[in-house]
Amino acid sequence: MEKKDLDWANLGFGYMNADYRYVSNYKDGKWDDGAIITDSNIVLNECAGVLQYAQTCFEGLKAYTTEDGKVVCFRPDLNAQRMKDSCERLEMPVFPEDRFIDAVEQVVKANAAWVPPYGSGATLYIRPYMIATNSVIGVKPAEEYQFRILVTPVGPYFKGGAKPLTIRVSDFDRAAPHGTGHVKAGLNYAMSLHAIVDAHNKGYDENMYLDPATRTKVEETGGANFIFITKDGKLVTPKSDSILPSITRRSLMIVAEKYLGLTVEHREVLLSELDDFAECGLCGTAAVISPVGKIDDHGRNICFPSGMEKMGPVIQKLYDTLTGIQMGRIEAPEGWIKEIM
Repeated sequence: MEKKDLDWANLGFGYMNADYRYVSNYKDGKWDDGAIITDSNIVLNECAGVLQYAQTCFEGLKAYTTEDGKVVCFRPDLNAQRMKDSCERLEMPVFPEDRFIDAVEQVVKANAAWVPPYGSGATLYIRPYMIATNSVIGVKPAEEYQFRILVTPVGPYFKGGAKPLTIRVSDFDRAAPHGTGHVKAGLNYAMSLHAIVDAHNKGYDENMYLDPATRTKVEETGGANFIFITKDGKLVTPKSDSILPSITRRSLMIVAEKYLGLTVEHREVLLSELDDFAECGLCGTAAVISPVGKIDDHGRNICFPSGMEKMGPVIQKLYDTLTGIQMGRIEAPEGWIKEIM
């Protein structure tokens, strides 16, 4: 199929109205068959549950063109599982995991012209989401829901590509109450908007949120997990019940151990020990891996020896290996790559 006439290499991380989206509706206790449609607009009653009580959740994954010209997705089964967890936590009906993967496949195939070519640096971002659609005025779960998937071609999430980020230790608490960080819900992210706008206004790229109980332990940013590299080359990832279980972070832990032979530690990370790390990065579906050069802890600057000018050597190896797997240059672990077409 002929590709859209876009400047693929210079895309930002923004929305474009692609040709098709997937929609399925839940009513009378069951999901309908679902369909690929062209209408990008949603019409809702003013009292819809999503508008009154923010009963909504979402996922994010990408489709890639591999070196040999195939279009694939990376571990969509984990997105389906995480959305199931979010739905259960928010008293929403679960969209079956096998149907989730099938819907992703349908919408990517329908929008094949929007999948960026190999080597362009761009990907097709896929956003599955669910909203409560019927009128709800009392505080209770809705009875009707809509599951949709939109797609849009995107470039890097952070401006500047591999240029290291500057992050501040935030005075704001995390977006989600402790223990619900695993829910990928719109309200969680809306609650972090003030903190990120405030950070940007003060010259920072992102916030580092600490645990709300003691404010001594590293959690995550508004949209990505942290990874750290010790001076002796170990990969360390923060552990907390309120951190979103990043698919990228979990994959990197396997890549580090199985492909690069690194020791991996998934544990609590104290703010006080950040000076001891050689490298720092943010990881996630949108961010992939973005290097962090400096963290400002209320005037105390923590500068990482590797990564002030460019991506540190270990994080660079992690990035090259993970993207090599996603793009088909490196053999993937079994089940990681879902071939679409």
